[in-house]
Amino acid sequence: MTSLPRPTTELSTDEARRIALRAQGFLGAPDRKSGVRGVLRHLGAVQLDTISVLARSHELIPYARLGAVGRTTVDQAYWTDTHAFEYWSHAACILPVEEWPHFAFRRRAYRSRPHWNHALPDGTYDQVIKQLRTEGPLTATELGGAKKTSEWWDWSGTKVAVERALMYGEVVCTERRGWKRVYDLAERAIPEALLHDELDDTECLRRLVRLAGQSLGVGTRADIADYHRLKGEQVDAVIADSGLVPVTVEGWGKPAWADPAALETAPRGRHRTTLLSPFDSLIWERARTERIFGFTHRLEAYTPKPKRIYGYFAMPVLAGGHLVGRVDPAREGRCLVAKQVTLDGLKAVPAVAQALVEAASWVDCTDVRLERVDAPELRDPLTRELSRALA
Repeated sequence: MTSLPRPTTELSTDEARRIALRAQGFLGAPDRKSGVRGVLRHLGAVQLDTISVLARSHELIPYARLGAVGRTTVDQAYWTDTHAFEYWSHAACILPVEEWPHFAFRRRAYRSRPHWNHALPDGTYDQVIKQLRTEGPLTATELGGAKKTSEWWDWSGTKVAVERALMYGEVVCTERRGWKRVYDLAERAIPEALLHDELDDTECLRRLVRLAGQSLGVGTRADIADYHRLKGEQVDAVIADSGLVPVTVEGWGKPAWADPAALETAPRGRHRTTLLSPFDSLIWERARTERIFGFTHRLEAYTPKPKRIYGYFAMPVLAGGHLVGRVDPAREGRCLVAKQVTLDGLKAVPAVAQALVEAASWVDCTDVRLERVDAPELRDPLTRELSRALA
């Protein structure tokens, strides 16, 4: 690792928090003209996940920034006009199509991978490519079946082959249909000008590090690496030439880098009040969330029910630039059910009520019902606020 340049800027904890909020689209006027596509380009990656409570996470991401944008509009914005593709970034993510060349380093790494968890039957890969060429786009089911048994991990040879082809970059996921990936040949789905692996690893990494810094506003080495799941040494190799500038942040105790554009003007404007998906890039990295917001959050969907503290899909509530509580939601008909609500004191009540009512309206619910409020003395104030907001 080369010696680091001296930081040029010192940021307070509050300044770093506000820079991060603006970079993630939560401070200042939302860019409604650019809409969902603008959110995707601004963030650089929108994580996908199978869990759907209020809505799927990739729908919750633009909602949190833009407000009640139609859910059909969200999917159309991602998947029409060859605007995006799905690939492995922070996890399975929707990515702007213009970033296809910059994931060449990852496609090459997959192609040279010596071992795989699933065996690939002879001839299956070529058969899948042939079928997509003549019949595609197709789901794994349409290709011949996704699973050998009902077990989620027991993929068919066809599914193994098409997923391998996706990792290699010969096949692209162009949309989700009923949550199933729809596969097509990259040569057909990716615009010709972008369909190449000409960029070397250094150029790819430099771009992704710069994008991560822009999307975060300010971050440590670990923050920047985590955004597109790079290795620390990959970040070290290119960060000096990435365009990011070294800074120090009060209380962080680690070197940090910032997007120079984020330092040009003080982050000001209106704060968004909203429920956040646990997979939102503002909070998807636990250590960063604790460092910036002093808020510990962990997705408990995969935690045994008796051991859950905040609920199956507890969604942090963002208000005034802070995380002020959590709501574990569900739906019963046209009622949004707040199964468990955790509030950071009485001052958080109006914001949580506002976030609940807006989310209910977005998913076509006409009522909100409280089940458990962790602080019993806050139940009545929250009930009154909800009644006022729903009136």
